[in-house]
Amino acid sequence: MCGIVGLFLRDASLKPEFGSLLAAMLETMTERGPDSAGFAVYNDSDAASVKIVVRPQSESQTAGLIRGLEEFAPGAYDFTVRYTHLLVRTGKDNLGKTLAYLADNYAGAEIISVGEKMELYKEIGLAADISREFGLLQMAGTHGVGHTRMATESAVTTDGAHPFTTASDQCLVHNGSLSNHNNLRRQLIKQGLTFRTRNDSEVAAGYLSWRLKEHDNLGVALEHTLDDLDGFFTFVVGTANGFGVLRDPIACKPAVMVETDQYVAFGSEYRALAPLPGVEKGRVWEPEPAKVYFWERNHA
Repeated sequence: MCGIVGLFLRDASLKPEFGSLLAAMLETMTERGPDSAGFAVYNDSDAASVKIVVRPQSESQTAGLIRGLEEFAPGAYDFTVRYTHLLVRTGKDNLGKTLAYLADNYAGAEIISVGEKMELYKEIGLAADISREFGLLQMAGTHGVGHTRMATESAVTTDGAHPFTTASDQCLVHNGSLSNHNNLRRQLIKQGLTFRTRNDSEVAAGYLSWRLKEHDNLGVALEHTLDDLDGFFTFVVGTANGFGVLRDPIACKPAVMVETDQYVAFGSEYRALAPLPGVEKGRVWEPEPAKVYFWERNHA
């Protein structure tokens, strides 16, 4: 099962409503994935700053982490506690030192995501609860993705929840199963990538990160997956400026899209699109098998 949603805005006036729109879409997919849920939101930000989302082991570790960073580099951080995660904002020039400090002093605190524009949150639980606890309804944004999970091949854990991110400002949500992920993981590790889980979807995210690092654009990177990934998959991918969709050649996983002057949106089922304004006037279609669809903010 599993449910996927994605939203890419063309109309800037919808930015303040972005979080509430994505939350409504995500909640409709609860029945497809009641185990856990997650989302990534992209927004315009200060070009000199970066956002680190951390998942401490406890509330006390959250408090200790904040104190530690304030002592490590006084005045260099801004903190926002979101449910079980901590959003840390700092300058780009301080990113490397901050990540090294966290690794050396807070080994149990997981780095969930890093990006100039992306914030990523995920946890065990129902989509409505996840959206509410992390404050998705109040978030502004330009584009983003969401996922509700029904675990089939691994345990129900926060690490197993989607989206997966393996590079700055990049993430992926996946419905399906990959058969060659173990071999591909070993190849990507040789290319310098690291993985937190044994989940096949994380390997797909890592593969795209590697292709993008090799200077492919998102569309070309997705095309390469058709040759190098085996199995069943529907991917929705986010980058700092882009949003992409791809189904495998058999396309056995459900998918539907809508395009209007205001946005492009994806859902595993049409009911995920129903909450969007003006959806009844949009062009609705089922993405074709083995065809890449992608949009970028400066070309949308």
